[in-house]
Amino acid sequence: MNITLRNKIVLLIVLFVCSISCKPKNNKSEVSEKSTSEIKKAIPNPEEEELKAIVEKLLFAVGNSDFQTLESIVSDKANLASAIIRDRVSKNSIITIGEYFETQKNRDRKPFYEPVNEYKILINKGQIAFVWADATLYKYGVPKTNNIDNFTLIKEDDAWKFMNISFTNTRLPEELKKFDLEIFAKSYAQVWCSQRPNFVSSFFAEDGVLQINDDSPAIGTEAITNVVKGFMYNFPDLVVSMDSLITNSDKTRFYWTLNGTNNGANGTGNKVKISGFEEWTINKEGFIQDSKAYFDAEEYQQQLKIGMEN
Repeated sequence: MNITLRNKIVLLIVLFVCSISCKPKNNKSEVSEKSTSEIKKAIPNPEEEELKAIVEKLLFAVGNSDFQTLESIVSDKANLASAIIRDRVSKNSIITIGEYFETQKNRDRKPFYEPVNEYKILINKGQIAFVWADATLYKYGVPKTNNIDNFTLIKEDDAWKFMNISFTNTRLPEELKKFDLEIFAKSYAQVWCSQRPNFVSSFFAEDGVLQINDDSPAIGTEAITNVVKGFMYNFPDLVVSMDSLITNSDKTRFYWTLNGTNNGANGTGNKVKISGFEEWTINKEGFIQDSKAYFDAEEYQQQLKIGMEN
């Protein structure tokens, strides 16, 4: 083999080896950059999480018509702007938050549940924040409208307060308005926190039945309202959370945990935490026809007397 040919072969081998040795380095670099980016996304930003929590607190309170909570987190100088879009026509409104409270407090309201699908958050120097939220408004487990909510918040005394609230409300097409049992259950848990017993009974059929342990059944929404009123009266800070939901055949079990302080009239002042479940029969209209509720009544009475065990 002559020298020229040998040199060419050696050169080709060197180039081939270089091309192989260089490739993995580039891939490793790309993988490393991608992994770093994914890790950053996976680690929650504490400030953003705090803002999400207060937005969800506001939406929870609006859905429950809880004006006391709203007044505590919304500045009395705030404005409320809305664009209600129907058939591509927008009806716009701008009012002060005080005007909103006055118009809403005397209205015959129904509860709603508004979970957020997506957030976009911008925080300016840790003092002013802009939150964009894409949410769906549900009534009794059925999606009704798409709400694009925009919030401006300012930090006062180390706590965020809403300075501006604006939203567009667009009706969803009929084919998307399908009953969602899990959303229905989450909405039901929400209204147990409302201090509005009629909100809870509104989840029942007019001739619906609620029976708690071995007590006599409450039949009809008025009787159910009175049962719920007893719990809300005894626990002014009542919070009911959904633990899980299990459906078998035509029955659904809604597992819950109740937290509250027995501060009603003649209350013991003790904190109570008790878990149980309701077994539902849901009618064709998507309301509770029959509910049988179970919890440890002996443990409940014990906590009322001496409070929770440490």
